[in-house]
Amino acid sequence: MTGTGELYNTVAPLANVTRLVALVDRCQNRGPGLPGLGCFFGRAGLGKTTGGIYVTNTMSACHVEALPFGGLKKLLEMIVTELGLRPKRLIPDMFDQAAAELAVTGRPLIIDEADHILATKTIEAVRKLHDVSGAPVILMGEELLPQKLQAWERVHGRMLAWVEAEPGTIKDVEHLARVYARDVEIVPELREAVLTASRGSIRYISTNLAAIAEFAAVRGLVRMTLADWGNGAFHTGEPPVLRRGAVPAVARKGRAA
Repeated sequence: MTGTGELYNTVAPLANVTRLVALVDRCQNRGPGLPGLGCFFGRAGLGKTTGGIYVTNTMSACHVEALPFGGLKKLLEMIVTELGLRPKRLIPDMFDQAAAELAVTGRPLIIDEADHILATKTIEAVRKLHDVSGAPVILMGEELLPQKLQAWERVHGRMLAWVEAEPGTIKDVEHLARVYARDVEIVPELREAVLTASRGSIRYISTNLAAIAEFAAVRGLVRMTLADWGNGAFHTGEPPVLRRGAVPAVARKGRAA
């Protein structure tokens, strides 16, 4: 299995990684007086988090994944810890720690799963952290994040750029094949089938390529065609089709009641 470290060192050519790198660079090298907030949004599975980790490794970003619990205190604890400091006990002190370190280092701050911080106290603290430190702050989240942020004009109005993560391309499939199926040649027709079945999801593309590699390894194949794959099932995100006559567990439970 390809190691996580190897993956994050080889994802640079992926289209959404390139988009995020360009967004961070634009916010970091913005002109005088311009705001430094950015938003990277899109549906799940398009590789946003993978891009965030790549930017962390290559641009020394501070990358945290917001949690659906803990509020502002937990978020600040994670930011301060990721910055290499020991968090103090009180929220104002942790805010000062984070603001001072970001101001000195100029490191970009990436908050993944930003949909979880959409409470006035937390989102306004993030905005203030940007204002005080001058560091670029990138909010990453789901498709409706830009619309949700409209509720906070002082945040929405400080956005330098909005960048949407887009579905994977055949070039992404070709690149990921070198990561997840490097010991087998996958012909163009099968790569196209992977892209179609995966509906552009980088996550599903990766899973399907790994399945093809496993299929080939079991059969001793070094080249895979669509005919070789045959009736092999692709991961599409849809639930598996039930066998005829099978009754879902939930239905059985309801019937028993």
